[in-house]
Amino acid sequence: MAVIYLHQRVLLRDLFDAAVAAADPAHCLPAWLPEPPASAKGRTIVVGAGKAAAAMARAVEDNWRGDLERLSGIVVTRYGHGATTRRIEVVEASHPAPDAAGQQAAARVLAAVAGLTADDLVLVLLSGGGSALLAAPMAGIALAEKRAVTKALLACGASIGEINCVRKHLSAIKGGRLALAAQPARVLTLAISDVPGDELSTIASGPTVPDPTTCAEALEIVERYGIELPAAARQALASGAAETPKPDHGGFARCESQVIATAQASLAAAAAAARAFGITPLVLGDAIEGEAREVARVLGGIALSCAAHGVPLAAPCVLLSGGETTVTVRGGGRGGRNAEFLLGLALALNGHARIHAIACDTDGIDGSEDNAGALLLPDSAARAAAAGIDLRARLAENDAYNVFAALGDLVVTGPTRTNVNDFRAILIEPH
Repeated sequence: MAVIYLHQRVLLRDLFDAAVAAADPAHCLPAWLPEPPASAKGRTIVVGAGKAAAAMARAVEDNWRGDLERLSGIVVTRYGHGATTRRIEVVEASHPAPDAAGQQAAARVLAAVAGLTADDLVLVLLSGGGSALLAAPMAGIALAEKRAVTKALLACGASIGEINCVRKHLSAIKGGRLALAAQPARVLTLAISDVPGDELSTIASGPTVPDPTTCAEALEIVERYGIELPAAARQALASGAAETPKPDHGGFARCESQVIATAQASLAAAAAAARAFGITPLVLGDAIEGEAREVARVLGGIALSCAAHGVPLAAPCVLLSGGETTVTVRGGGRGGRNAEFLLGLALALNGHARIHAIACDTDGIDGSEDNAGALLLPDSAARAAAAGIDLRARLAENDAYNVFAALGDLVVTGPTRTNVNDFRAILIEPH
């Protein structure tokens, strides 16, 4: 039965591929590279972190306009997301929970920018995942304690902005502290945004920009979600001792930052691909947040309106959206926010004959699973029922991965080495 929908599968996957290609560092980074230091004494030190960090480092080397012998550095990426480089060392560490390799990498990054002069340039490459990969717990907190706090934050339904607010205040490198460590060198940050709103202080927890959030806000977040903190961390937040540097700090005077790839740009690329197929796109937004299953109900309602009334768009059309949904984990299943979104969408659409969808993370990893996301077809619910799968019960167990694995509808890409967060496309066919 699924063979009937083969062409829709290909179309939806093409839209996702177009979104990912727009954020490929080889495509989006070269135009933003600076001139090498003018002084003969000047060095260029490249440091960075994130799922795109290795690909970004390779793009720097492939397009550097200066002498590669005067360029060096270290970047850290997720296990399996590395790339071959010549001058910039690539190390791998754990994501989404930090590990000892990430802690060692963060220490080496801080060491790489220590003792520089005003003649030197620090080129910082950041992308989603950098918060976990640059693991430098504040004094008095053990890595295991920081890891436990991170896991609790990821499971409680907090937004990425809330999670990174806490991370910044419990870190020795995030929230602008890396920039201060690099003084008096010039610091240029190139960032691939995985956060709604493309806020630089949130991307990888903003290690090179001032932090507008406060200890009081971080403490309120952990209390609201019932997160247990080590005694030293709670005391540091309550006393203000863990406060991050603010915009009026003089240490940022020689710091510049540029976002070089965004969800909006990737959605625009997918929209252009849709038009090439003769399908009218509607970009609903690049910063959609909320519980994955609730977002699915809302977007499902819009898709049903398109199918029934041609409002807000007549078929054939595709609804495109990005951002980062959340999942409050209550069950013991295997999930991922994009698969959970599609499971919620399946219930909202109730097997509508003319609606298909894809939801994937542009980094190729849906949460912590081995898939980027999944496909939802008009017959998905019927095939699940025939296999004895209760979609509502599986949603309650946060078991969306196993549902789509059983249906053969997982999207598996492997690491894409970029990350502009979630991509969703809902295709509505004409009568």
